[in-house]
Amino acid sequence: MITELLAPAKDKETAFAAIDCGADAVYIGASCFGARKNAANSLDDIKSVVNYAHKFWVKVFVTVNTILSDNELDEAVELVKKLDSIGVDAVLIQDMGLLNKLMGLNLSIPIHASTQCDNREIEKISFFNKVGLSRVVLARELSVEQMKEIHAQNPEIELEAFIHGALCVSYSGQCYLSQYIGGRSANRGECAQPCRKKYAVTDENGKVYDYNYPLCLKDFNASESLKEMIDAGIYSFKIEGRLKDEGYVKNIVSFYRQELDKYSTKASSGKSFISFIPDPEKSFNRGFTEYFLHGRTDCFNKISPKSRGKFLGTAAYKNNYLLINTKEKISAQDGLCFLNEKNELEGFLINKAENTLNGFIIYPNRKVNIKKNSKIYRNLDVEFEKELQAGVKRQIRLQIEVNKSVQDKITIVLTDEDNISVSFDLICQEKANNQEKMNQTFIKQFSKTGDSDFYIKNISLNCNLPFMPVSEINNLRRQHFEKLMEKRINLYKREVQKPLHYSQFYKKEVDYKANVHNKAAEAFYEKCGTKVSEKSLESALPNRKTELMRTKHCIKYALNMCKSKTNLFLTDEKGVKFPLKFDCKNCEMCVLSP
Repeated sequence: MITELLAPAKDKETAFAAIDCGADAVYIGASCFGARKNAANSLDDIKSVVNYAHKFWVKVFVTVNTILSDNELDEAVELVKKLDSIGVDAVLIQDMGLLNKLMGLNLSIPIHASTQCDNREIEKISFFNKVGLSRVVLARELSVEQMKEIHAQNPEIELEAFIHGALCVSYSGQCYLSQYIGGRSANRGECAQPCRKKYAVTDENGKVYDYNYPLCLKDFNASESLKEMIDAGIYSFKIEGRLKDEGYVKNIVSFYRQELDKYSTKASSGKSFISFIPDPEKSFNRGFTEYFLHGRTDCFNKISPKSRGKFLGTAAYKNNYLLINTKEKISAQDGLCFLNEKNELEGFLINKAENTLNGFIIYPNRKVNIKKNSKIYRNLDVEFEKELQAGVKRQIRLQIEVNKSVQDKITIVLTDEDNISVSFDLICQEKANNQEKMNQTFIKQFSKTGDSDFYIKNISLNCNLPFMPVSEINNLRRQHFEKLMEKRINLYKREVQKPLHYSQFYKKEVDYKANVHNKAAEAFYEKCGTKVSEKSLESALPNRKTELMRTKHCIKYALNMCKSKTNLFLTDEKGVKFPLKFDCKNCEMCVLSP
């Protein structure tokens, strides 16, 4: 079974790092119209990523997944044309107006339905399948069983699913809280992350519940369920994090490369040579959850939106130092954190660390009040960060064969792991005085792949070689490595978008939650037999109580109040009170406008 490991990239350097660490594909934002406005990249930088990626038959996807105004559509279309011309392997879109515009252009670049399209209903995926899109990015909230059902009914379309990283508490594309509070639309790439802020949870009687961050979730980690997801029909396994730094991407991509390789064959070429042991707990995380892969779980994070890091052990405070019972190595300048008396995450740096038989004696950089047996976490591991900064290299496996032909010509054949080969003949001008030494010198020099894109698995010498200076051997190696890479790139085949068609939409009418922000999107739905009753919330706020967020996460569940009929509210730090609605039939919660 072939699968794709898809990695995020905020810039070209991060993209190179993701590729080197084993990604089969990377997704990156262009200069505009991406759902992460702060992760924009020029066409020149994207072209550099494409050129590097295609050496290893790695794909490059570009996000053009915001909703667009009427006067932005033509610019977005031109952007997609340019991305097609520089060899990008797919674009991710949300706006049906953009899809409408692209349908008549017969571009070759494949189109993926971004998770911002709210791809959780089987009818929605079936619709995109009938339209002819190449891939659908599934909602994070789906279970393995739902994935299996979607694939069974739509085996023709590729399915992409998230496996790691930060979780949006709302269904993607259905969060309007940031837009409502401060005019920063998540669907326009400007989310202010109000879900990570403090709220007071109260009832109609004014009772305040102990839940400081009621919309904050743990981070997703599906590493224990990869085999099940493969069996359910998932092709692409997506890591979240287009704003994450290079070290984070290196660690997480390397980890999932190793995990996926246990169950499937990678969709690209090359082997990653890394000098660190990947560990997701050592990178930014708020604790981990499998979310709804196997039903409702403890996915909420009541304590803090900050990184908790890796659990080290329990602590006892004595005089001016801390004794931590742990087997993990601790270093000066590491960052540690713990829950204080207010049940808040509190952190400090280490001035000095001393190893003992029972763990480490730690001297903090300031006075800390830690209860005995408190759990201690490390959210900054300086030694690990140094390891991540070390060079990582991805190289393609080569087999070298040296044979003598009937005409006494010596032919050298270089064949890579994808069975692509180049060959050349040696001109036997001078016989070697020491044949054994000559053969050994050839093997030694030809094996010096260094910073090239290849590594040698085996050199098979089936005849004696003529005398060659070391410089000549090195030149032959470089020349033919270049020829082989040129041949690889020429043989790289981009997938082509199949013809697109209008199809009957599964709803007769759509409201603001369809995110129709332009006339072309409205026309698209009309051509698909659907009436648009309301434009996007970014266009105008409906004159009624409005769902600002719909989520599978439930505050009542988190507070053990599932069967309670108590009305609950969220009050933000400015005193704005948001009613909560609980759709118990569908096991969902909504945050309503005040």
